[in-house]
Amino acid sequence: MLSQHVLTLTIFLFFLVCFCHSLHDRLTSVTPLYPGDKLVSDNGGMFALGFFNLTTVNSTRSLYLGIWYNNIPERTYVWVANRNSPITTPSAKLVLTNTSRLVLSDSEGRVVWATDNSVVAGGSGTGTGGSGVLRSTGSFELELQLPNGTAGVVWKSLDHPTDTILPTFRLWTNYRAHTAVRVVAWKGPRDPSAGEFSLSGDPGSRGLQIVIWRGTGTGTAGGRSWRSGVWNGAGAFSSINRFVYSQVVDDGGTIYAAYNAAGGPTTHWKLDYTGNVSLRVWNVESSSWSVLFEGPGTGCLGYGACGPFGYCDATGRDGGVQECKCLDGFEPEDGFFRDFSRGCRRKEALQACGGGGEGGGGRRHYFLALPGMKVPDKFLYVRNRSFEECAAECDRNCSCTAYAYANLSGIVTMSATSDVSRCLLWMGELVDTGKDSDLGENLYLRLAGSPGNNNKKKIGSMAMEIVLPVMACLLMLTSCVCLVTICKSRARTRRWNKEAHERSVHGFWDQNPELSCTSFAELKAATNSFHEANLLGQGGFGKVYKGTLEDGREVAVKRLSNGSEQGKEQLRNELVLIASLQHKNLVRLLGCCIHEDEKLLIYEYLPNKSLDKFLFDPALKSMLDWPKRFNIIKGVARGILYLHQDSRMVIIHRDLKASNILLDAEMDPKISDFGIARIFGCREQQRLHVA
Repeated sequence: MLSQHVLTLTIFLFFLVCFCHSLHDRLTSVTPLYPGDKLVSDNGGMFALGFFNLTTVNSTRSLYLGIWYNNIPERTYVWVANRNSPITTPSAKLVLTNTSRLVLSDSEGRVVWATDNSVVAGGSGTGTGGSGVLRSTGSFELELQLPNGTAGVVWKSLDHPTDTILPTFRLWTNYRAHTAVRVVAWKGPRDPSAGEFSLSGDPGSRGLQIVIWRGTGTGTAGGRSWRSGVWNGAGAFSSINRFVYSQVVDDGGTIYAAYNAAGGPTTHWKLDYTGNVSLRVWNVESSSWSVLFEGPGTGCLGYGACGPFGYCDATGRDGGVQECKCLDGFEPEDGFFRDFSRGCRRKEALQACGGGGEGGGGRRHYFLALPGMKVPDKFLYVRNRSFEECAAECDRNCSCTAYAYANLSGIVTMSATSDVSRCLLWMGELVDTGKDSDLGENLYLRLAGSPGNNNKKKIGSMAMEIVLPVMACLLMLTSCVCLVTICKSRARTRRWNKEAHERSVHGFWDQNPELSCTSFAELKAATNSFHEANLLGQGGFGKVYKGTLEDGREVAVKRLSNGSEQGKEQLRNELVLIASLQHKNLVRLLGCCIHEDEKLLIYEYLPNKSLDKFLFDPALKSMLDWPKRFNIIKGVARGILYLHQDSRMVIIHRDLKASNILLDAEMDPKISDFGIARIFGCREQQRLHVA
């Protein structure tokens, strides 16, 4: 009898083990998925599918079904099923119904999300004996036994992305139907609902470029936030090809790019809620995401940032500054190189053309080749043209301002007779042009006159550029001789003041060992040599940069202005005040650096930056609903109350404004910038209380 029970228990455990293993990566009609359960992909368990909670600022509990990386410590979601329909009931479940559909419902039986199997590439969406399988690629797929006896995938999450593009995803554009698959960013850092920004191929350009759209609609230039370079037949993003290989396929109606990550499955593209798209790979050493590419960022890469006939020079983004410039033959519209939103104008107007561009005893225009350019938007795509025919097409059209040509043999085509030429023509203004060493190609720009006359003008201009600087240098040398004695005496005074200042600061540091003293070299490396791309903001006393220290911590580095007595006073003020204050609504000082004339303060990094960014940006203003605003008001009030009553000394901030209220990841406020704050003594404190 005992042996029979042992045998029964053994058989039961055997089937239990088998049953659990079958649920490791798949869902069947008899095994619903509940909160607390999860499916794990095969081949190492890279991905997991299950329920997760996100709590909003007003403490509303929302339940979502999604996919995330299962084997990295930082929870990173790559897909959300019910992003626009959060579940607020205590429980929920995902089931595979007897009609072969995946259905997500709350604990009250309401359906909040379901798959649509009616349209399936290559066959019917109906079948039997199905299961939901989580693949090692991060794709959750519905697999059915089709009527013809074969097993087929009738739905997969990879075809319905949220904000993340995983390897093997196809970013397709149907240029005949004028439709495209769209990647839509989250609405906020803790709100996965569809946000303001989306990414897709551009149907209007035959899918030859990718656009980040701002707003609800696509298809108009007014809704564009960023535009990639037009496909020119070469490898995209050549500087990062060891991580990404892009294959472009055109079947005569649809064109798609398939991204395959050589860096492994932990490589992906992500469109964040601020409108930036980035290529990220998981860094095991730092245990964080490393960004290999990001755009448009804070420079001039945003759509049309440099105006008509202006271009964004991004060739120096690894060590220089992105800046707006005018195309050759053009000058700033405002004449002062200040407001590039108005663009540039021609230095010499084009004459009326006719008869193939001849007349008046000579050629009235010529085409200047501009190498390494990101070609403009709003082009006319002319097919079946050679390079010579493309040039002639623009030359004989008086309205044509520029042309570009490329061989698209790098695109995989489904027809042996497919056209591999790409002739682009521009009529009128050139908008959203750039210069990029990675994606650039030749842009041929129509200019007035002839190349010979243009060279003579350049030689005369170069001569003046040489003579005038030489004369100016001679005058400056004469003036410098007269000032040497005065400068030497002042240098002695400055050196004495600097040594006294450093002694006072280092003395303070010795009394506050909890604060770190970081080297200038480490801060320079952390901020990429204080690159403009890392600039968070600037004020009267200096600039603030985002940096990543050697230990992986993200910080904000304030670089005080060199040679400023106000800067020295601000440094002392910040050290004395912030280091001695401890409150959750005051920004935290982490360290300091003094190196020669450099004075730097290191603060905690707050990802949502300052309050004014949300208040005065019409696009971000909508993110501040009343509960968030009320939370910010209370936090600022608590911080001010602490400064005025509860701290060891009475402190008046004297510069409280929206730009000095920083927001952390949870949108909680922290008061910053105590550069001109004032400490009140006991008698002054009594007078304040009496008042």
